[in-house]
Amino acid sequence: MDGAAQFLTGPWPLTALIISIVLFCGALVLSLTVIDEKIKIAKRKAFWAGRRSGGAANGNKADFAAEQLKKVASAPFTARPLLNTPEAKVFETLRQTVVARNPRWQVMAQVSVGEFLASPDAEAFRAVNSKRVDFALMDENCCVRHALEYQGSGHHVESSAAARDAVKKEALRKAGIGYHEVVAGHTTPSELRALVEKLVPAGRGATRDGGETVRAVGA
Repeated sequence: MDGAAQFLTGPWPLTALIISIVLFCGALVLSLTVIDEKIKIAKRKAFWAGRRSGGAANGNKADFAAEQLKKVASAPFTARPLLNTPEAKVFETLRQTVVARNPRWQVMAQVSVGEFLASPDAEAFRAVNSKRVDFALMDENCCVRHALEYQGSGHHVESSAAARDAVKKEALRKAGIGYHEVVAGHTTPSELRALVEKLVPAGRGATRDGGETVRAVGA
């Protein structure tokens, strides 16, 4: 009994109490740190969700547009060609051949996929919205029927190029839009004309070469 009383009145209970308080405070600090980190992650997600949706994180699109205007007004801009030289040659061959085949069809260049595809899945749509196709064949109803990608010599040097193309291919396939590749150095003008004849239905007023000389496809 004396030993028990000595233990209770000795330094050990006080030490145990101090250790318990320290452990409790440590656990509390750790919990608050985790909560704070989760709040920061949630805020970052909300911010980028707002950026992707075209507005500021707080939903004030007017302020976001004003900020964009401020940045644009203070930056220099210059015009540049929509297509490089090899792409321009492919475009000219396509344009002449398509118009000769069906004057009501048109060739469009550097078209955003989000302009001619739609999806009820917002996340899936964002995955393709800003992607582009090099050339789009548009019918008389202004509907894109086929997409053509010009694969230049350095196209697949970038490791992510094949993955990006796969995303576009799948979206186009599900929409019923054809996907075709024009490979630099391998697709000749005659092959390109033959492809157009397969893809574009003959229309009234079609001529052999549209009265124009078809240029060679650039390598």
